Formats: sequence, C-alpha cells, structure tokens
Amino acid sequence: MNIARTCKTAIAGLLISAPVMAEDVTLPAPVLEWSVYILLIFAACVAIGISIFKNGKSAATETLGKLLRDENPLIHSVGPDASVTECVKRMNELKIGAMLVMDGDRLVGIFSERDAMIRVLGAGLDPTGTEVSTVMTANPVCVSPSTSLEEAMGIVSGRRIRHLPVVEHDKVLGVVSSGDLSHRLINN
Repeated sequence: MNIARTCKTAIAGLLISAPVMAEDVTLPAPVLEWSVYILLIFAACVAIGISIFKNGKSAATETLGKLLRDENPLIHSVGPDASVTECVKRMNELKIGAMLVMDGDRLVGIFSERDAMIRVLGAGLDPTGTEVSTVMTANPVCVSPSTSLEEAMGIVSGRRIRHLPVVEHDKVLGVVSSGDLSHRLINN
C-alpha cells in the first residue's frame, strides 16, 4: 500500500510541476540497463503467450486423422457370433472399454462396458450363451478422419457416448475414446 501511495504522489507531483516537465530527465545507468532487461523479459512473455495461444487453438482444430497417425492404433474387433463372455475377456486382456463388432471388414456394431451392464447383466442374460450381435449397439456413431478434436468432443458429450469409430470409405481406421480426446486437448 505504501508503494502505491508513493507512486501516486510521485505521478501527481510530476503532473503538477511544469518545470519538471520542461527539463531533460537523465536516468542513472543502472536504471537504463534494467529497463532494457525488463523490455526483453516482456517481449519474451508476449512471444510465449502467443505460442501457447496458437498451440491451444490448433489443438482444438487438430483432426482425428492426425491423432490416429500419431498414435498408430490397432483395431480390435470380434465377429458378430462371438459370445459376450469371449468379448468381455478380450476387452479385459486389452484393457479397453469397447470392442468393435465386425463382419469381415464391415463395421456392424460396437459393444461397450455399458452394453454389458445394461443389456446383458441388467437384462438377466447368460453372457456365455449370448452372442454379442444381439446386445451390441448396432450402427454406431462414426466420424471421418477430417473431424476436429473439438467436433469429436462435442459428439461424445452430446450423444453421451465414450467411443467413436473413425471410418473413411467404409474402412475402419481406428477408435477414439472420450479419454483420448480429453488427454490430447489438455496436453496440447
């Protein structure tokens, strides 16, 4: 508070006294030297801020295609006739929350932890005798590799889903999860 009051008093004194304004002001060498350093630090802070802003902006507009190229994902899937037990065991081994259901190279559905809880256990079905095709989410929401991370995050949160297959010309390129999207957006 004393510093603020001192600054106000000094500024008021400079403004009120006309003779001081008319005189040439010479600053001691150390003050001039420090002002150069302060100017350099300010310029560096501005440059860093611009860099952070640009990187943050590009992270939101980064595409899923770039994310997949960087991550080089493996596509894990089961056939439509696989049992729920077989599918869940595989998901556990791979430590993933959803499995693509593919008929050859064609995506026919996705089976997630939520499907296991609601459509199998919640419905009282026997997981060993139930084919994954009867309890999967058929025709899942898919996106193209040109979809931005921001758009994908909007789809995930708007549709309340956690896994998005990335498909181009009916070919599955990979799957991104809400966690993948959050991680990438936060880190960038």
